[in-house]
Amino acid sequence: MRLSLVPTLAIALAATAPALAQLATTAAQPGAPIVSRIAAGTYQVDPAHTQVAWEVNHMGFSMLSGMFGAASGSITIDPAHPAAAKVAVTFQVDQLAVTSAPFAHHLMSNEIFDAAKYPTASFVSTSVTPKGADQATIVGNLTIKGITKPVTLEAKFVGAGVNPMNKKLNFGFTANGIVKRSDFGVGIAAPYVSDTATVHIHAAFVTA
Repeated sequence: MRLSLVPTLAIALAATAPALAQLATTAAQPGAPIVSRIAAGTYQVDPAHTQVAWEVNHMGFSMLSGMFGAASGSITIDPAHPAAAKVAVTFQVDQLAVTSAPFAHHLMSNEIFDAAKYPTASFVSTSVTPKGADQATIVGNLTIKGITKPVTLEAKFVGAGVNPMNKKLNFGFTANGIVKRSDFGVGIAAPYVSDTATVHIHAAFVTA
């Protein structure tokens, strides 16, 4: 009886193969890590798909993270001259996203981010050093609570292509860096919560 299942299963798989192949083709993503798809110019940040996530060690008990969305920004880029790229992004501190509303209220209070007084934070690049075809070290000025300090980000190109939803060129990068909370007067000092925060940025850009 078990052997009789083998030819039946084979027939079923053969019948579904064209449908599975079509599904795989349909599911193909329009973006790919092909730098040549990007034409030289200035592109606007895509607020719906750009965010900065941060992570700290909470009292040695657990890792804690939160996220800001982008309010505005742009990138000027020429794939033929990547070192000349310039990027600036503003983030909405007053729209902080964390695990609970009371915790978000605490973080936005004047003890931590003081979001009522400083509703946004910003990053403006000062130099870009390419590292191969799809990576770069980006140095820039980060401003939080009105305090500006230099930070270094390690960035990687994700992909580019025409978005089938808006018919516009879209492309994006990821970037990682380390920020010291004490540099910006954000929250209580160590050792209760780690002074260093790991920052993960997912930046998306689109033609105007």
